[in-house]
Amino acid sequence: MTTARSWWRRGDNLRADAQAAKDAASQAFYELDTAQRDLDLSIETISAVDNSPAAQRAVAGFRSLGEQIDQVSAAYIATVDAHDLDHDELDASAAGRARNELTKAKDDLARTKADLDRFAASLAPLLGKAETQLARLAPAVERARQGLLAASNALDAVRAAGLKGDELAARLAALSPELTKLNQGAGTHGVPETLARAEDVQRRAEAIRAEAARLPEQAKEIDKRLVSLRTRVEALATRAGGVEPVLSELRRRFSLACWQDLQQVPAQAETAVAQASAKLAEAAKARDEQRWADATSRLSTVRALLDDVDGSVSAAGDRLRRLNEVSKDPKAEVEKTRFAIRDAQRLAMQGRTTPEPRHARPLDDAVARLDRALAALEGRHPDYWAFLTETASVRETVNRVVANIREDRAQGR
Repeated sequence: MTTARSWWRRGDNLRADAQAAKDAASQAFYELDTAQRDLDLSIETISAVDNSPAAQRAVAGFRSLGEQIDQVSAAYIATVDAHDLDHDELDASAAGRARNELTKAKDDLARTKADLDRFAASLAPLLGKAETQLARLAPAVERARQGLLAASNALDAVRAAGLKGDELAARLAALSPELTKLNQGAGTHGVPETLARAEDVQRRAEAIRAEAARLPEQAKEIDKRLVSLRTRVEALATRAGGVEPVLSELRRRFSLACWQDLQQVPAQAETAVAQASAKLAEAAKARDEQRWADATSRLSTVRALLDDVDGSVSAAGDRLRRLNEVSKDPKAEVEKTRFAIRDAQRLAMQGRTTPEPRHARPLDDAVARLDRALAALEGRHPDYWAFLTETASVRETVNRVVANIREDRAQGR
């Protein structure tokens, strides 16, 4: 009887060991399956966002691991099916085989899970990048929608103010297909594409909104410029009418060389005034039709025309004034130039017994040039304009010498 009870206890212990091995294998199978499901979600996340070679290698690696998981899982299931641990006639030998085979299945499952865990850890950078992009996706799409709404509201406000904003409306309408694609979602168009589209739509919508907000002020600015330039055109026409009498006096009192370069000023001014008036009319028409870019362009042309000829019209009166002054007292111009030369000579001699030849030579030449210019005024019809041009050139030369001296001394030379 004792021997029989001992055998029964040993068989019962083997059955318990086999059952424990089965439970451990079941737990290992559950953990592997859970890890695989989690990693499957990670791979889906990466695939949805990233099409780089690294992401493609990750997908291939997961596929290979999946085959390995299928093999060990199938072996585990086959082992469980092969051993009925609840059978009344389970002998010690069968229980021992069951325990060993289930233990092996558990070890294989655990080893495969370890491989899976290592692979999952290696995906952390790719997964982090993908999750970051996914986290940006919904807010980016929402910002794009809000941007379109803001642009639409701004355009409504422009129209309420009596402005058409047709060009802005056309640009806003062009974004409608993009909004449709955003609403279709990343599942249809991909995460990177949808994210890029959302950011592009937001940027373009914001540009439309900002331009719409500026449109009333732009209209006011164009109106101001129209008034200002119209006044300038009228003033230039009046001033241009005074050029011919000035030229008549120049011709009567001074030699040909003093005024021949101004002969074309009246005709040029007349042409410029006519062209500016025509462009101004075009700008006004464009403004009435709310073609803002055209209006701005025409106004810029008007301003350029006026700027070009304004100096020429002023030059005639300025020429007569300067020639009157120098003809009455050429010595004032001479003294002004000599003062500049003497000042440069004193600077050249500071701290020296003799000046630098490269400084002294142009200053000596300046003195000679001034003397020649003054001598040229002797005669019946002196060229006062040539005299003024030469004295101005002499002063310019002297100023360059002064600048060179100061630069040399700043550098310790």
